[in-house]
Amino acid sequence: MSHQNELKNDYPFNMNKLKKSFLAFIFASLLTVSFVCGQVVYKVDLKEEIGPNAWRTIDLAYKNAIQNKSNVFLIEMNTFGGAVNFADSIRSRLLNSKMKTIVYVNNNAASAGALISLASDEIYMHRGGSIGAASVVDQSGEIMPEKYQSYMRGLMRATAEAKGRDPKIAEAFVDSEVSIPNLKPDGKLLTMTSSEAVSSGIAKAEVNNIEEVYQHASVSKQNVIEHKVTAIDRVISFLINPMVSGILILGLIGGIYFELQTPGIGFALVIAIICGSLFFAPLYLQGLADNWEIAIFFIGITLLVLEVFVIPGFGIAGILGIILVLCGLAFSMVDNDFLDFKFTTPGLLVNSFLIVTGAMVLSVVLMVIFGKNILRSRAFKRLVLEDEQKSDVGFTSSQRKAELIDQIGVARTVLRPSGKIEIAGVWYDAVALDGFIDAGEEVYVVKHENYNLFVRKRILKPTSE
Repeated sequence: MSHQNELKNDYPFNMNKLKKSFLAFIFASLLTVSFVCGQVVYKVDLKEEIGPNAWRTIDLAYKNAIQNKSNVFLIEMNTFGGAVNFADSIRSRLLNSKMKTIVYVNNNAASAGALISLASDEIYMHRGGSIGAASVVDQSGEIMPEKYQSYMRGLMRATAEAKGRDPKIAEAFVDSEVSIPNLKPDGKLLTMTSSEAVSSGIAKAEVNNIEEVYQHASVSKQNVIEHKVTAIDRVISFLINPMVSGILILGLIGGIYFELQTPGIGFALVIAIICGSLFFAPLYLQGLADNWEIAIFFIGITLLVLEVFVIPGFGIAGILGIILVLCGLAFSMVDNDFLDFKFTTPGLLVNSFLIVTGAMVLSVVLMVIFGKNILRSRAFKRLVLEDEQKSDVGFTSSQRKAELIDQIGVARTVLRPSGKIEIAGVWYDAVALDGFIDAGEEVYVVKHENYNLFVRKRILKPTSE
């Protein structure tokens, strides 16, 4: 009887305990579902060489992730590396992120890609993928000096430590002398397979596709926002291509050349402004061209204009102007911290100077060879708006100008070599065959072409007493 009473007394207690456990389970399940469903993931692809365009893409994607109040920032990566400075910018963005960061390596994370991967909270690797081989090389694939390797070793080590990964493995990605038994032979750089990366703690799991990444990360595919590359992004990527940059420099220098050689033709100046804008604008947006680089370019142009129109001859101002134009264009194509190029891809600065110099030389050669024919072409004349040609401001017929040959006149402006002269009270456009004639000096007409008279300085013979 007493045993039955005990069972009766325990029954309510057991039922209450069971109810509490069931409710706790339901509550925990609801929390889990709510957490998973509430996770907003912003996904962006990084499947190109690490450079200015890759950094701009990641930067824009991260800002969009913040605007969309995302909880997870996910990069799907497949890259063989690139520039260390831009990789470091992406690395810093991931290290300082307040939202969870994930890198899905599909299939390669070599060199700079390995550095970016180590900066994330979680790494998932596609089966058969690889990560590592992060030594610094030049554009021909040759290993760079020790100072570059030392910096990269420290960067890899610090990144791994910040995310709780083995810094020795990260260092072995860069230094072949680091010994890691069972992972790499001595004297070889470390490159890890997906299974090796997981077993060593570098990666969290091997996966077959992006859906498995979502499962491991406990996120819902419905809450994934994929970054879209806009038409403007594609245009910017096209314009910063070195070949396109060279063509724009060709148009820029050619337009300036025409404007200086043939004063008054506004169309050449418009071409130069358009090409200059298309050259500098995307580089500025990408973080390559800085204000001081654009400034020295315009200072160089100013010096060239002064040399042509104000300062007699061609001297220091002209040479300095050419140097500043050359440097302004070349430096704008290379990321640097006010002439500090130590983190720039080796050889890139030399290549930029070769591109700019080649484009400048080619533009001058083409203008000298074809310039006169272009100016005389019907197509060019259709593009140039001409004012009303009145005789009182120096416009006369070709027949009238033929009558002026051997006539004596006075230079009313400095001819450097173009300017204005006056003959019998009428002003004419003139070009000095001597190169420079000062205002007020007497001249005589040698020939005429189109709207210009070609003159030489009149030298008076001394008279005998």
